[in-house]
Amino acid sequence: MKNIINIIRISKPLHHLVAILSVLILTSSALALVAPILSKSIVDQIVARIEGKGGDIESLIVLVILSFGANLISLALTTLSNRIGDHFAGRLKKFLTERFYDKVLTLPQSYFDSEVSGKIINQLSRGIMTIHGFLNMASNFMLPTFLQSIFIVAILAYYNLPIAFFTFALFPIYLVLSYYSKEVIVNMSLVKSFTKEMQEFRRVEGSLDESNSIYAKQSTTYHKFDFFRGLSLNIILFAISILVFYDTFQGTLTIGEMVLILQLFNQARLPLFAMSFILTQVQMAEAGSKEYFEILSLKSSENYKKKIEVKHIDSPSIEFRDVSFQYETSGVVLDGVSFVLSSKEKVALVGHSGAGKSTIINLILKFYDPTNGDILLKGKSYKDLDHGFIRSNIALVFQENELFSTTIRENVAYGNPSTKQTSDKKIINALKLANAYDFVMKLPRGLDAQVGERGVRLSGGQKQRIQIARAILKNAPILILDEATSSLDAKSEKEVQVALENLMENKLVIVIAHRFSTIQNANKILVIENGKISESGNPQDLARREGLYKELLSYQVEGNKKLLEKFEIY
Repeated sequence: MKNIINIIRISKPLHHLVAILSVLILTSSALALVAPILSKSIVDQIVARIEGKGGDIESLIVLVILSFGANLISLALTTLSNRIGDHFAGRLKKFLTERFYDKVLTLPQSYFDSEVSGKIINQLSRGIMTIHGFLNMASNFMLPTFLQSIFIVAILAYYNLPIAFFTFALFPIYLVLSYYSKEVIVNMSLVKSFTKEMQEFRRVEGSLDESNSIYAKQSTTYHKFDFFRGLSLNIILFAISILVFYDTFQGTLTIGEMVLILQLFNQARLPLFAMSFILTQVQMAEAGSKEYFEILSLKSSENYKKKIEVKHIDSPSIEFRDVSFQYETSGVVLDGVSFVLSSKEKVALVGHSGAGKSTIINLILKFYDPTNGDILLKGKSYKDLDHGFIRSNIALVFQENELFSTTIRENVAYGNPSTKQTSDKKIINALKLANAYDFVMKLPRGLDAQVGERGVRLSGGQKQRIQIARAILKNAPILILDEATSSLDAKSEKEVQVALENLMENKLVIVIAHRFSTIQNANKILVIENGKISESGNPQDLARREGLYKELLSYQVEGNKKLLEKFEIY
């Protein structure tokens, strides 16, 4: 219960609801026992009337009305507490989700590089949904029945201590037996689902025989525990019945008290029968909240709520001074890298996969800090600059076509650095410059067309041009193109290149490219090999110089030449 208690502890803004809920549950649970207590007086009045020892009809009517009124008030309070419990669970779900994303948005890039995005979402959904379900169950069922059980044992202790003891003894016995029977059920589910992973028929056949054998044993064990649960209940019920009837026969208990005790014991059976369900819910909530706190306990590296003045740098330059870097789980990726990127330069990063091109981009974006050395933005060290300020001066166009599952309008407007709403005029202008306006207007809903998850309803070239429109709207002085056309066909690449020309104008452009045809207009090419800058120069100089660039270029030229010869295109 440690993690569940921590959930309640961190939700301070909702503690007033917890207090109201507690009072309502406590009151309704107490009132639910008023009717059985009054029934004792009603029965005693009737017996006295029959025996001619008193009892009047007026008192009986008053007792019946009070019993009905108590039940009615208890019902109203239970309904109200259930409604507030649902409201509290919903508010807590929203609160925990906000806390989760508040933490996720401050985590370092290294966390996302090492974790699968699906795992993060699963931790959120499993954690919050199980907590939400548990709190609903707790407020609507578990807490009321738990409090009623305490009240019942207390009332029984007032009338007869041995009976109260026997009733109380049922709970730990049922708890232990319910725990083991629940474990058996969980294992049976696991065994039954195990064969779903089998591919070959023979293996499935053998596994089925084995799993059926285990299933039969587990089933037998479960029914044994279930039998002992029922047996323990019947034995204690028998013992209590003997005590009650004996004390009533001896005159120690009145007929009304006998009826009250039997009624109370019958009510105490409800939480006993629900013990397995309650245990399962508690364990699921505990496991879910543990996963939730695993995320919350991670160390933050960025404060996204910090107010940053979004100010574009005029004539930006980037300098790497003897920069080295290595990831936690790998060796050295960059080793003593130094270079200067000047304002309005078109710079291409070239090298084999894994050479360090993407790492340089990650360092420029301040997703990571260098292991050694320093990076400067227009002469100022990255150490003295906020990550938000740096990124506000950089626009990106990814290879992976990173679009949100929303409308074209919202995807383009995401590039707006201002918090103010982006006008359609600006969005349309960006789309036109991105060579995307025509195809967008042909869509059934135009700007309001849904792109689907990660832009699945658009072609590769269309998605790329929406990204470019977003970058145009941001109008940052530094532009990073992460292999922006490498996955496109020739026609789409040509359309995207037109859009890129508009985007790159008057900007410091950094390009990662595999197709050398796209970087022949670059001012500078940096060739990265084994974590170092092995070559640097313009495309023409590097093409004449022996080295990795010439080698990679010759491979592409040779490949294109063979293609032309094959189809006799000269």
